[in-house]
Amino acid sequence: MSEHDNPAFAAEFPAATREQWLGLVEGVLKGAPFDKRLVARTYDGLTIQPLYPRDAAASPVAARAPGAAWAVMQRLDHPDPAAANEQLLHDLENGATGLTLVCKGSVNANGYGLDASVETLDRVLDGVFVDAAVLIDFDVGGETRDAANNFASLMRRRGIAPETVEMRAALDPLGGMAATGAGAWMEIAPAFAVQIGELAAQGFRGPFAVADGRVIHDAGGSEAQELAYALGCAVAYLRALEAGIALDAARRMIYFRLAADADQFLTIAKFRALRKLWARIEQACGLVPIPAFVAAETAWRTMTRRDPYVNILRSTVAVFAAGLGGADAVTVLPFTIALGLPDRFARRVARNTQLILMEESHLAKVTDPAAGSGGIEDLTRQLCAAAWSLFQEIERAGGAGAALEQGLIQNKVAATRTEREKNIARRRDPLTGTSEFPDIHEAGIHVLDVAPHPLPAGAEPAAFAALRRIRLAEPFEGLRDAADRMLAATGARPRVFLANLGRLSDFTARALFAKGFFEAGGIEAVSNDGFATRDEMVAAFKASKAKLVCLCSSDQVYAQEAVDAAKALAAAGATRIYLAGRPGDLESALKASGVRDFVHVGCDVLKTLREVHDTLGLKGPGEPA
Repeated sequence: MSEHDNPAFAAEFPAATREQWLGLVEGVLKGAPFDKRLVARTYDGLTIQPLYPRDAAASPVAARAPGAAWAVMQRLDHPDPAAANEQLLHDLENGATGLTLVCKGSVNANGYGLDASVETLDRVLDGVFVDAAVLIDFDVGGETRDAANNFASLMRRRGIAPETVEMRAALDPLGGMAATGAGAWMEIAPAFAVQIGELAAQGFRGPFAVADGRVIHDAGGSEAQELAYALGCAVAYLRALEAGIALDAARRMIYFRLAADADQFLTIAKFRALRKLWARIEQACGLVPIPAFVAAETAWRTMTRRDPYVNILRSTVAVFAAGLGGADAVTVLPFTIALGLPDRFARRVARNTQLILMEESHLAKVTDPAAGSGGIEDLTRQLCAAAWSLFQEIERAGGAGAALEQGLIQNKVAATRTEREKNIARRRDPLTGTSEFPDIHEAGIHVLDVAPHPLPAGAEPAAFAALRRIRLAEPFEGLRDAADRMLAATGARPRVFLANLGRLSDFTARALFAKGFFEAGGIEAVSNDGFATRDEMVAAFKASKAKLVCLCSSDQVYAQEAVDAAKALAAAGATRIYLAGRPGDLESALKASGVRDFVHVGCDVLKTLREVHDTLGLKGPGEPA
C-alpha cells in the first residue's frame, strides 16, 4: 500500500476548539472555580494553565551553536591533590569534557575542597592537557580567591599560552558577600576589576566573572529572584569593569551560573529567560546581543540524605531541563553528596547521567527545542516580567551590592523560603523517599572516608544578613536521625500501632497513608489485616510494644467503631492516639475518647511528627538523652 492509499483520518474530523474543551471542563467542575481547581501558581505568583495552544509566532532563543554539545563538567572537591588527580584523569578518560575545581572555603565545597595553591594545582592537573579543549572552571571561597591567579602562574611555569586555555575564573565577590553577610561592594569592586584586567592582559580569553544565582536557589529563593539577582550581579560587574575596559570586551568577561532542579518546565523557562533578559540589558547598553556563556549545576537544596538514589532521578530531570534550556556547561552533583565525599560510583553516575541524555537521547542536537511550546513560552515571558521588575527594584536600591547590604534581597528570599518550608512541612511539595514513601530500613550508602576541613576560626563578622544554604529535606532527616539514635541505643525503633478497623477494603488506603506519615519521622508502623474482635485488637496493640496508636478505616466505620476503639486502646496504655483522616462531626466525641490529633492530607506533618518525638523523648543531636 502506498502512502497515497492511506486515508487522512484526521481530516475526517472537525478541529476541536478551546471553547468545546471548556464546556467539557465545566461539566466536570460542576460550578467550582476554574482558576482555583485547574490553574497552578509558582512561588513567584506565575500562573500555569492546564492547557496551552502552540505559540506559532515564537522564535528560538539564541544559545549554544546549533548541534553543539554542552560541556560535561565534573566536580573536583577531594582535599588530597593526588586523589583529586586520580579522580579527574578517570573522569576525563570516561566522558567528562570539563572540570570544576572546588576550592577550600567555597560555600559549595561542603567542608571539602582544594587549597588552590600553585603546588596543589600543579599536582591536581598533572597529566592533564589543559590546552586541549578541557574547560577549567573554579568554585572559590574567600581564602582561595587567588585560585585563578595561581592557575595563571602554573600556565606560565608549564609554558602554555593562555589564549589556548579554556579557563573560567569564577570570580564572584558579590556571591561571597551574599553567602557570608560580610564585605562592602564599593571597597571590593576596584580590586575585582584589577584582577580581571590582569588575567585578560596575560592573554586568557575568559570569561572571568560569574553572576552565580545558586546562592539564591540554595537559600530557598524563587526562579525570578534567582534571575534578578544574577542580572544585578552581572550589571554590577559590568560597571566595575567598564572603568578600564571597553564595554564590548567587558560583557564578554562575564558569564552566568544557575541552579537546575527537578521542576522541569520552570527550569527550562528560567534558562531561556536569562538569555532574553541579558540580551535586553546588552541592548540598553548600546550593544548588539551575543549569547552569554551560561553554566548549570543541579540543585543542592533538592538533594537528600535519605533514599539518596532518588537524587539520581532528580538530577536526570534537572540535566534534561538545563540541556533543553540551552546551558553551555552542566555539572551534576553526585547523588551521595549530602552524605559526604562521593566515591567513584557516585561520580560515574553523575557523569553518565549527562552522557546518556546527550549522546543517546541527542538532547543537544536541536537548538531551543522548547521554542513554540505554548506552556514554555508563556512561562518564559512571565518569568522575564517578574525577574525584570525585581531587577529594577535592585537597581533602584543602588545595585546588587547595595541591595545585599540593605537586606532587600535577603528579605525577599526569606519570605519565599518560609512559604516553601510550610509546603514541605505539609507535603504539598513532596520529597520522594523522605517525606513521602520513606524506607526506614534502607541500606547504608558508601562515601569516601575523608574528614571535612575544620571550620576556620576568627571569620569576618557579618555586617548584614547572610543567605543561609539549606536542603529542603533537612527537617525530616533530623527526625529520622533521632529515631535511628534510639534504635542504636536501645535496639528498638519507636513504633506506632495501626489499629485497622473493619474490612481490608475499609482501612487499606488510610493505613498506607498513616504508615508513610509516621515513617517519614522514623516511627515504624506496625500494621495488620484487621481484627475480628476488640479484644484481639487490644492484645495485638500490647504485643506490638508501641506507645502510639493510629486508627485507620473509612468514615463509615469510624462513625460506628472509632470512639469505642479509642477508649479501649487508651485503657490499654496507649500514650497518644491518632486517627487517619478528618474527624468531621465526630471530632468532639473522638477527642473525649482519647484521640489526640488527626493526620490527613494537607495537615502539618512536620509539626505532628515533632510532637510525637517530644512525647517519646527523642532528642536531637547534642541533646542529653
